[in-house]
Amino acid sequence: MSTMIFVNLPVADLPRSIRFFETLGYTFNRQFTDDTAACLVISDTIHAMLLTHDKFKQFTDKEIADGHKSKEVLIALSAESRTAVDALVDTAVTAGAGEPRPAADYGFMYYRAFDDLDGHTWEIMWMDPAHLQQAPADAAAAAA
Repeated sequence: MSTMIFVNLPVADLPRSIRFFETLGYTFNRQFTDDTAACLVISDTIHAMLLTHDKFKQFTDKEIADGHKSKEVLIALSAESRTAVDALVDTAVTAGAGEPRPAADYGFMYYRAFDDLDGHTWEIMWMDPAHLQQAPADAAAAAA
């Protein structure tokens, strides 16, 4: 079995967050979803647990950071193409997300980011598969 990742994110309004991510085309594993938590399925091995603040506090004694004011983590996801990057981020912005900075285009890599309804930053990126297949020395020379 492949290693799975479950990123736990505190959210202020769970039903609103569920609707937001459904608008982006994601689904939820209803087996792990209730009034306090929702299991956002990103892929077969990547999930985000959206937790109410009360539920999140059950796992830590530390203060919950306000994602609109500070960052502890940036969540980066790959996309199949530049067009897919733009489509997802544009949909997120239309659904109420913020776009914290302009797109970055390095030729071989393109990315944009959005801050979700709770200020969590999601970076969506595409990298040219041909660039990924280059030897490390070749890739460094191409980037210079």
